[in-house]
Amino acid sequence: MSWYDEAVFYHIYPLGLTGAPKQNPYGEPQHRLQTLIPWISHIKKIGCNAVYIGPLFESVGHGYETTDYKKLDSRLGTNQDLTDFVKECHNQEIKVILDGVFNHTGRDFFAFQDIQKNRENSRYKDWYCNVNFWGNNEYNDGFSYENWGGYNLLVKLNQHNPQVRDYICDVVRFWVREFDIDGIRLDAADVLDFDYMRALRQVAEEVKPDFWLMGEVIHGDYTRWVNEGTLHSVTNYNLHKALYSGHNDHNYFEIAHTVKRLYEMGGSRPDGLKLYNFVDNHDVERIYTKLNNKAHFTPVHILLYTLPGIPSIYYGSEFGIEGKKDRYSDDSLRPALDLSDYADAAENNSFTRLIAALGKIRQRTKALSYGYYKELLLLNRQYAFARECDGQTVIVTVNNDDSDYVMTLPAQNASVYIGALSGERVSVNGGSLVVNVKANSGDIWIPAQADGAGQDGKAEPVILDIKDAAGTPAKQEPDKNERAQADAAKDSQPAKAAQQTGDSQPAKAAGHTKSGIQPSKAADRPKDSNSVKTADQKERNQDPAEKEAFEKGRIAGLQEAILAIMEKNGPVTDQMRRDVENNVYHDSLVTWIKSFR
Repeated sequence: MSWYDEAVFYHIYPLGLTGAPKQNPYGEPQHRLQTLIPWISHIKKIGCNAVYIGPLFESVGHGYETTDYKKLDSRLGTNQDLTDFVKECHNQEIKVILDGVFNHTGRDFFAFQDIQKNRENSRYKDWYCNVNFWGNNEYNDGFSYENWGGYNLLVKLNQHNPQVRDYICDVVRFWVREFDIDGIRLDAADVLDFDYMRALRQVAEEVKPDFWLMGEVIHGDYTRWVNEGTLHSVTNYNLHKALYSGHNDHNYFEIAHTVKRLYEMGGSRPDGLKLYNFVDNHDVERIYTKLNNKAHFTPVHILLYTLPGIPSIYYGSEFGIEGKKDRYSDDSLRPALDLSDYADAAENNSFTRLIAALGKIRQRTKALSYGYYKELLLLNRQYAFARECDGQTVIVTVNNDDSDYVMTLPAQNASVYIGALSGERVSVNGGSLVVNVKANSGDIWIPAQADGAGQDGKAEPVILDIKDAAGTPAKQEPDKNERAQADAAKDSQPAKAAQQTGDSQPAKAAGHTKSGIQPSKAADRPKDSNSVKTADQKERNQDPAEKEAFEKGRIAGLQEAILAIMEKNGPVTDQMRRDVENNVYHDSLVTWIKSFR
């Protein structure tokens, strides 16, 4: 077991958080990184035990056009500032990983400047890809070169050049020696050469025990990158997409199908793929902005912290702030924040309370880090699964509907479960756990003997005292605060015409607060069979044979449509065909068809 197996990450984009200028004047160091020292205790308070921070090193603008890999960006301070930051994180038992931008450099990097000066005679002319002295570019260099993403500001390194590999490997050694970091997130890992990554993995094993390499990968078979020879983990963009669209579309089938596919990709083992899970980051819109129903903030984050993988929170999202991607700028995703504006967030901000509670539950519940995954119930608007480890079974329940829902779930390994968020105690009867899952909410059910001392001398979980999450976010920028309050007020009103599917019926839940979790009271539970319907009750009203035949025909039609579209777009491989045939979930197939438009 390594530290990252139990990690809960906090992601910081430092140039944005500290309010650094957009362009680097290359002037005297400004010690902005020092302003992040108070954030470390906040990070620990909300249950995170690892920080991913970057980019950090001298660059032209946004940080990914590196000028000097061995010098902290002068807008942030000096190397000593970074050393102090990492040291304080370690003092508070928080690991630190940095951004490694090793696919490309900026035009101010020493090797590129030497090419500008000496052209064909430059000793570094082979450090970059496809340098052509017969070409030109918009900078009128008198030569052209391969870039990343179509931006000549980002000059692509020749990763096959042994000198480049040796230089970058030396940079990693320098970072560990100088700053004592615990790992690296490799930028644009999906376009890195695999031999290049294997060289970095060898260095990782050399510099420090359990030194972690995590890569930015958008799509593809993650096992190409995550294996014994290359990286320990990659960014889980598949789950990121499923988590928000699965709630916006009331389609838990999309989430469950994604989890199943990724889980099987890792050999269906807890130690298979430990992917880096997130709901937002410095490149995508804030989760609070993306959710059509802001109340879904709660079940989204319950899933983030309980599904297989390593959870990560992007700075500020624990306060429920918004961030919408602009067409030509990511600035709105990377705002400057003053921690003093959120001084009481852990007590008075419902979103922060939820994140803090989930962080503590995650750290105290080994099954969420090491447990096998087993699906227990799956409907469009309700989802339950178990994480099993060393004889302990933790059960997770979520509900994206505007009404409460009663779940009957198999539970064999305990006689009593306690909701780690709600504090509700529920006895297991006849091998079944029957729980009422609040509207637009969820809970994490832990066996009563899991942690702490109970009446029978066995352990009980520490119940976290969090209130409902229907409150407003903590103080933000003035122009966003009023909008956030309006959203929260709107979300606290009953839904007037929520669209219902065949697997969920409307029911009035007295006292429900839509944006989150409140301790369950006896008065809140269903008083009769009409208040909340279970799946069994609804199924009895339908002819099973007719329903099965209809569903099979509908699924087959959707699968044929997807394959037909694929064939028009290009060759269809056997793996692509199997992916379509294995997807037997109606809403997931509909979403797939829509994605072609």
